[in-house]
Amino acid sequence: MNNKAKSKVILRMLNKTYPRVPIPLNYKNTFTLLISVLLSAQCTDVNVNNVTKNIYPKYNKPEHFVKLGRKKIETLIKKIGIFRIKAKSIFYLSKTLIEKHNGKVPKTFEDLEQLPGVGHKTASVVMSQGFGYPAFPVDTHIHRLAQRWGLTNGKNVTQTEKDLKKIFPKKYWNRLHLQIIWYGREYCKARDCYGITCKICKSCYPNRKKPVKTIKA
Repeated sequence: MNNKAKSKVILRMLNKTYPRVPIPLNYKNTFTLLISVLLSAQCTDVNVNNVTKNIYPKYNKPEHFVKLGRKKIETLIKKIGIFRIKAKSIFYLSKTLIEKHNGKVPKTFEDLEQLPGVGHKTASVVMSQGFGYPAFPVDTHIHRLAQRWGLTNGKNVTQTEKDLKKIFPKKYWNRLHLQIIWYGREYCKARDCYGITCKICKSCYPNRKKPVKTIKA
């Protein structure tokens, strides 16, 4: 089965499984979406949501976090991994938004990726979920599934993103990356499916018998 055929199978199954796809991170506005995505690095979305539910009702603008300062931000997010590094990024990110963007989250990849602590994946999520711009955020989980499904042989998320964008039409990107995330969590788990048990893996590779070894991003 070539990639074009696989893409049709995958789209059909994902649309059937997730006709409505929720956004995993909770947020109040585009700024808090940016903060939540930044916090989610090396941390589960559930943990991020548990922490931010007590933050966003009171602190949800760049001005709020600049006024708080790094130490108080650390206290607020201390249950999240590498919280000191993230608190530093949040503080300087907020300061930069005020000084260079009138307190608003910029709407371009270039400006987003120049903000402290913001990489391409974070920028892609904000562009996709915050502004509705066609983007295909690829994290380590999507990278793993794309390998299992034979959609890429990329050794990193950058190459995987390029490969997926070539295979799937742009109009599906924003919805598709969320569908893949949810499917991976429920059916094609890292230590469960191994590329041989879930419906997508069996449909794309019906004769596959041995577990797939994936290359870490």
